[in-house]
Amino acid sequence: MFRTRALAVAALASTALALTACGSDSLSEDESDSTPAASVSAPAVDEALAAKLPESIKSAGKIVIGTDATYQPNEFLDTDGKTVIGMDVDLFDAVMAKFGVKTEWVPSAFDAIILGVQSGKYDVGVSSFTINPERMEQATMVSYFKAGTQWVTQKGNPKGINPDDACGKNVAVQKGTVQADVDLPARQKACTDAGKPEINVLVDADQAKVTATVQSGKADAMLVDLPPAIAAVDGTGGALELLGEQYDSAPYGYVLKKEDTAFGEAIVEALKQLESEGTYLQILTKWKTEGGAISDFAVNPTVS
Repeated sequence: MFRTRALAVAALASTALALTACGSDSLSEDESDSTPAASVSAPAVDEALAAKLPESIKSAGKIVIGTDATYQPNEFLDTDGKTVIGMDVDLFDAVMAKFGVKTEWVPSAFDAIILGVQSGKYDVGVSSFTINPERMEQATMVSYFKAGTQWVTQKGNPKGINPDDACGKNVAVQKGTVQADVDLPARQKACTDAGKPEINVLVDADQAKVTATVQSGKADAMLVDLPPAIAAVDGTGGALELLGEQYDSAPYGYVLKKEDTAFGEAIVEALKQLESEGTYLQILTKWKTEGGAISDFAVNPTVS
């Protein structure tokens, strides 16, 4: 189902939420710390929610978050090359402030995050994960936002890309995403079933590199969620453009261990409190992603 574009050009701000009740650390591979500048007031700690933290997180005094920091404006590295900032960072920092726990953001390859949560390397995965049945077989997921897939081409669509018939075209996509694992395979099958040339799929683990392949002309188009699609258009000074409207809009979810459903329900309560207080919309508005706001936060929501 198509949904009209509701998200404005992504803010490329270099500030992120700094919590006064609890802190946020972003770690590069050398575990450098960084404290972002304040922009949104820290939510008050809810002691009832704090009591529902898993014991491992309580004892550690922090929650370790796996994230793919290449997905602007949702999660990406600030200009220092170390600090993870973005809409997802601000929002989950606010959620964890309700629990009174410090956050530690650890950059990771996108397709390694769920495995990292399962193995205990990360306490949670926060990285614009579209909720789908396959992922819910591997993890407990908590919905907090909604976005769809968007095609992006060079300005003017010089290769004449038609999303409904991209056979024989060079199409870039990030590894491990629904666009790579679900969308393009279905389109590829339609091409081969019709006796047409296959789509030449260009896959990279880094969304910034995916965007660069389109900007350079190596790829004719890319598929990506709408927020980073808009950020790509803005960040390239208009060298790229959106093609058509977003489609297959679906909720994003925080990734928890399968057994952490009670923690997931507590996160839902924290999100509801942030929505009621106005903080939820304030954070989304800061990053110009308010069009993806939802109110039906849920653990393992029903999705197609």
